[in-house]
Amino acid sequence: MKLAPTVPRMIPFDSRSRQRCLGQALAGTLLPIVLMADGANLARWPQFRGEGGVAVGTGHPPVVFGATTNLQWQIETPAGNSSPIIWGDRLFLTGRSGETLETLCYDRRKGTLLWRRPAPASRLEPTHRLANPATPTPATDGNRVYVYFGSFGALAYDFDGNEVWNHPLPAPVVEFGTSASPILAGELMILARDQDTGSHLLALRRDTGAVTWRVERPEFRRSFATPFLWHHDNIDELIVPGSIWLKSYNPATGAENWTVSGTSRVATSSPSAGDGMLFSASWNVGGDAEDRVTMEPFTEAATKYDANQDGRLVAGELPDGPVKQRFTQMDLNKDGVVTPEEWETMRQMFAKAGNSVFAVRPGGHGDISSSHVAWRVTRSLPYVSSPLYHEGRLFTMKNGGLASAYEAATGKTLYQDVRVGVPGDYYSSAVGADGLVYIAAQSGTVVVLRNGDAPEILARNSLGEEIFATPAIVDGTLYIRSASKLSAFRQSELR
Repeated sequence: MKLAPTVPRMIPFDSRSRQRCLGQALAGTLLPIVLMADGANLARWPQFRGEGGVAVGTGHPPVVFGATTNLQWQIETPAGNSSPIIWGDRLFLTGRSGETLETLCYDRRKGTLLWRRPAPASRLEPTHRLANPATPTPATDGNRVYVYFGSFGALAYDFDGNEVWNHPLPAPVVEFGTSASPILAGELMILARDQDTGSHLLALRRDTGAVTWRVERPEFRRSFATPFLWHHDNIDELIVPGSIWLKSYNPATGAENWTVSGTSRVATSSPSAGDGMLFSASWNVGGDAEDRVTMEPFTEAATKYDANQDGRLVAGELPDGPVKQRFTQMDLNKDGVVTPEEWETMRQMFAKAGNSVFAVRPGGHGDISSSHVAWRVTRSLPYVSSPLYHEGRLFTMKNGGLASAYEAATGKTLYQDVRVGVPGDYYSSAVGADGLVYIAAQSGTVVVLRNGDAPEILARNSLGEEIFATPAIVDGTLYIRSASKLSAFRQSELR
């Protein structure tokens, strides 16, 4: 290792002519995207993980950067874990200021605040201690910016900050808070709202916020993963990670296409695509063969633990251990007791859960768990950090600072469990550009690797505070949101 010094037919965004055709597959139901500005070189990073959700940027971003190196600008921002998105000269974020949730618009070249708008949330949802009620990343089509807060619902603003519509929604039933970001498909804004009870997919019209379709997902529990729009063979598939299953839907109608079973109990990582295949990472506690959590049938558990013999269990009746630690997850309706049905649901989830990074070939229908999974890896798995496809390779980062890379077409291991010198957890997802991979640790250090067949660490750049958001890269500028700041880094000679 070398270390340098410190739906509609959704057309991919890499072609201006294809963008103008967006939405035609709905036969007039949806309108084409309206572009704010003409020109194929318009800067765009329009949603979580950029154009098409593939997390690959443009230009030649810096390898070494920090407070005194290649810093274009740096500003204070409200707290929040949402990632920056960009269209032209506008950069959008969401944040939390006290008890107020906000959408913020900045000039991306200067970092100056152009406008900020509060969401009319009456109370903030509960979140995990590391989370924030401003975690879902906005999305934009160049005409409006669309945001989603679990504490309120969905809103749309024009680029001058005028509210176009809002669509209130009940907060998801999960004590860890909302994380999945909205994505756009033609004239639809699609939300994945998996929770402990009442899971569903929701598609809203981008022009009015009205519901176009809703698909119930009763077999799914809490999920924190953003869906992915997979374009291949002149079609689009809405890929939605979830508990135990990865599913594909028609983005225009919500009709199910296929399913892959045996994924993790809780979805936290978003898919990607390349080389004609779909890639998904799936890991959670209790899904590895050597660490599998098992639960006895409820009748046996009740015989041992149901002290008052009321046919239900409360947390105080259970012994300490992995099952009791997940009591709130078993208690689907949050009434403080676990019924036999709730117990058995969790027991089956633990039994069916699986952890892996895997590739899916296109063209499947129904259950394709055996027929269309091209390859699978069960070691060195990422938790929250999503896999990155870049120039024929699939990159992953396991918590602890363990990097792996695979030949995307075959699954051949190029390297695995390579220590990058920055231990700890990784909640941010990797992004790529110019043959480089950027991955931020929670601790606030951004590791830069060369995207190659062998591990080559080029730099470790400490920003001095925690990072949960995923960076954006456009026109050679790297935008990174940390705990209290938004920074833009660019090679000095490129300014």
